[in-house]
Amino acid sequence: MQNPCDSAALEKRKNFPGDDFTIAFSIKKEGTQFRADNESENVLACTFEGGKLEFSIKYDFLDKPPMTLEAPAKCGDQIKIHVLPHRLELYINDVLSDEEWPCGNHFLAHCPIKDCGCSHKIIRSGFSKTEDKTVIGTFENAEGWKPEENVFVGDCMPYSHDGAYHVLYLKDRRHHRSKWGLGAHQWNHISTRDFIHWSIHPTAVEIDDKNEGSICTGSWIMRGETHYLFYTIRMCDGSPAKICRSVSEDGFHYQKDRSFSFTLSQKYVAPSARDPKVIKSHDGLYHMILTSSLSKEKNGCLVHLVSKDLTNWTELESPLYIAPEGMGEPECPDYFFKDGYYYLVYSLHGKGYYKYSKAPFDSWQTPENPIIPCKSVPKAAIWKDEVIFAGFDGHGRYAGTMTFLKAEVQKDGLLKYHQ
Repeated sequence: MQNPCDSAALEKRKNFPGDDFTIAFSIKKEGTQFRADNESENVLACTFEGGKLEFSIKYDFLDKPPMTLEAPAKCGDQIKIHVLPHRLELYINDVLSDEEWPCGNHFLAHCPIKDCGCSHKIIRSGFSKTEDKTVIGTFENAEGWKPEENVFVGDCMPYSHDGAYHVLYLKDRRHHRSKWGLGAHQWNHISTRDFIHWSIHPTAVEIDDKNEGSICTGSWIMRGETHYLFYTIRMCDGSPAKICRSVSEDGFHYQKDRSFSFTLSQKYVAPSARDPKVIKSHDGLYHMILTSSLSKEKNGCLVHLVSKDLTNWTELESPLYIAPEGMGEPECPDYFFKDGYYYLVYSLHGKGYYKYSKAPFDSWQTPENPIIPCKSVPKAAIWKDEVIFAGFDGHGRYAGTMTFLKAEVQKDGLLKYHQ
């Protein structure tokens, strides 16, 4: 049997190692390393020095630097590095310790791995995972919570259903620096029935195509017995962002609806379209509110669309809201009805603002103090007749820990907050 580290043997493997494989090895000693080079440069390297394991791999996307995974490690640790076309994963002793999301193609075809001192194995079958459970973990008290030491909470999308308060949120690594700064955000999902005990559910929307740069903020809604998640996907090539959706029959396991997508008309800056909020009005129509800018005027705005079936959408003539010149795009819109008033919520540079009205989609009033004091990007759900905002505290950076804020609707429509 040939040694899997034998360079001559590896060179004979046609198109080695392909686009879907796993490197498995045990850390034997300080200085463990292996590498692969093409004719002009290093295209793969793995080193263990100073208590840190670092793995890098070069891709052909826009001449970007190598994509790197790293994590603390020690001698004796069992390592698996899964390389898929759309995801890299570093497991240490079967625990996911880092991950990245590449774009483009790596340079490993015909490149032998050499200088190995770790007796690594190449498994060509790659790696895939499925999760059938609806609850995959639990914890207590989500105020100030983040999923893991190096995993952070980004934009939150709360909703209330069947007596539970749910939070969909953007899973973040590297404070928006993953995927060469594109973010590579995916939707994670937690819920509670008492705000003390929380359940962790399977990932709701994940990146499964290397051309997807990030799954942007969006919203949840039901029609009949079907759960829908609406969102846009920021593409790596900067092309117009498509409004997309995922569907589920149980509210916990979602599949991307590949048959559904659309883009905004030329009236709007299509690549910046994002963050669709979908609601059902009292007249039975579905309304979508999403972030963009007017192409001619350049003002940021909230585009307003309507649908009878959540599938066929029509742009209304006027945006629901146009931001003043120089204010940027009003992000992560939210909308709710409480105690006779309608509320329109959006964020500017992470800070939440609101307007209110007695009418569902016009005659908006701006309070003297429109700021919602819930850290970054607050959005609300009504749970047990209480308005509860969810957001994140990034401590000056994008993404951090989860935070909440209760709001009370006063007789004049203004919101009063309770920490």
